[in-house]
Amino acid sequence: MNVDMEAAGARHEGSDTWSAAATARAAATPSTPSCLLAVDVGNTVTKFGVFAKDGGLAGTWEVTTSERCTADEAWAQAARAIDMLGAPEPTSAILSCVVPSLAEVWRSALGKLCGTRACVVGPGLKTGIRMRYDDPSEVGSDRVADAVAARETYGAPVVVVDLGTTTNIEVVDESGAFAGGIIAPGVALGARSLTAAAARLPMIELRAPERVIGRSTRSAMQSGVVLGEAARIDGLLDAVMDELGTDAPVVITGDGAAQVAALIFHDAAVDETLTLRGLHHIWLRNRR
Repeated sequence: MNVDMEAAGARHEGSDTWSAAATARAAATPSTPSCLLAVDVGNTVTKFGVFAKDGGLAGTWEVTTSERCTADEAWAQAARAIDMLGAPEPTSAILSCVVPSLAEVWRSALGKLCGTRACVVGPGLKTGIRMRYDDPSEVGSDRVADAVAARETYGAPVVVVDLGTTTNIEVVDESGAFAGGIIAPGVALGARSLTAAAARLPMIELRAPERVIGRSTRSAMQSGVVLGEAARIDGLLDAVMDELGTDAPVVITGDGAAQVAALIFHDAAVDETLTLRGLHHIWLRNRR
């Protein structure tokens, strides 16, 4: 069972919501359907989601995050996502960015693309969720979006596991508040760190081995890295449920979510678009 934790170029999922959209973009008129572009800039992957006027998610697109991206390059990436999804020109945008050096770059690019100031998730923005964090400004915008969408979709309490550069666990308590969470190294980061620190250990394919007891260096590493990640998630979920004092639905999103869900003992819903939908919910609360 392969666990693909790395961005492998641009990928997209679309629908027929925007039929004949290329023509609509070329000859836009006041009657052209409006849409919202949600952008989630992560440390490894940047994800785009296009939401139709009725609130439905029409399609998604993702690219590898560039640390040295300029505003023009960011604009070109967003415009290409719109084109590849066959969507009309977006009239609004919302941004989550966990890379500080890219926040202003993307804000500027989205403003140029939409012709209006982009909504940026951060302090001062209404999220509709109470924060029980010691310093709410420390909470990453993607974590906030996850919590918002999880509560809207699955109710409260609910626990989110978000897989990426880091493995994040977000906890929404019975009252519907963001209770806090856990941040740990992601599985790909762990594998790279292991190889970098130990000269004789090779790079490995991130997939689950056939057996726990490895019979080669590579299979032993796969057992430690991939199965170890699943065991860590299971153990942390057990501890979270104990601390909450109740069982809660578990939702997994992010890189390799379906594969990891199949490896853990907890029942978990796989929700690939959770973060983007959370951004949409936040935008609805702040639109003018």
